[in-house]
Amino acid sequence: MPEPLKNLYTTALINQLASCLQKQHPKFDSQAFISAIFNDQWANFELKQRMQHITLNLHQFLDVDYLQALPTLINCSRQFNGFETMFFPEYVELFGMHEFKPSMSALEIMTQYSSSEFAIRPFIIQQQDQSMLQMLKWSSSKNHHVRRLASEGCRPRLPWAISLPVFKKDPSTIFPILENLKNDESEYVRRSVANNLNDISKDNPSLVFERAKSWKGQSKNTDNLIKHGCRTLLKQGQPEALSLFGFNNPEHITVNNFSCESSVNTGDYLDFQFNLNSSKSLGRCRIEYKIYFQKANASLSAKVFKISEADISQNHKQIKKRHSFKMITTRKYYPGLHQLEIIVNGQAMDKKDFYLI
Repeated sequence: MPEPLKNLYTTALINQLASCLQKQHPKFDSQAFISAIFNDQWANFELKQRMQHITLNLHQFLDVDYLQALPTLINCSRQFNGFETMFFPEYVELFGMHEFKPSMSALEIMTQYSSSEFAIRPFIIQQQDQSMLQMLKWSSSKNHHVRRLASEGCRPRLPWAISLPVFKKDPSTIFPILENLKNDESEYVRRSVANNLNDISKDNPSLVFERAKSWKGQSKNTDNLIKHGCRTLLKQGQPEALSLFGFNNPEHITVNNFSCESSVNTGDYLDFQFNLNSSKSLGRCRIEYKIYFQKANASLSAKVFKISEADISQNHKQIKKRHSFKMITTRKYYPGLHQLEIIVNGQAMDKKDFYLI
């Protein structure tokens, strides 16, 4: 099992933080701060609880007003590098909402050493116009971390973060930022733009399709970006999106010799295979499978998994695949009827039942 992310908050990290704060702020009681962090509840705290616990104790032990604390926190933030120090921008989020300009300056610096993608979102919610103007300026920054913040911070559905309902309804304010970044030299930034597009596609698919169509062919990097940004539309089998990337109606293709095991034990693999056949070249194919999972109420819930994408010059291809039913944290398995469906270029081709035991 991978190490839980909450364990990033090690004793060494907290000691380093306390030492840095004491150098910047001589009245800071580092030993009392460390003791307060590792209190009786610490072991039970999950990742975000630990982060906020550190933030609240920063505020308590610095014991000065926000603008006085900010230089100390900015200077200390430069001494670290990594996701785990997002308590610095969280301090700005919790205590700096009333000081917009200093808070924006702080988030711009802090994101270069951790990330301000969560902390900017309450500002967007409460001061949308000002915040989005700031994000637009950041999209032209010389620093790639700041440019990424411009996109990542306004994603409508950023994982682990509060959502931005106003942008689910109308994402038009986001697009000028994405336009500035669509050809960014940094793959790290372009990936954020793609993820933002994918978020938008879940509520406004036509807007993303039109944007993808207008960006298509501008560069190899942009083509890769929009392909990743349209991944939900492709998984949904949206014909326009599939056609944009060359996946046309598979009317010339048949699925034959489709077989899968009739049952699989939780913790094991489901093996299956099938053949694609055509009277001519199979052509450009996006090959997927969909599993209809049993839910607690005995209904079925489907999820699509990609097998491959390829230009296939032959008129025949055999596919062998296995799907893991090992226990994972993101899905709870329920025994009973499941279904497996083969999909080619968004079209359902064949389906079989199997049972999870």
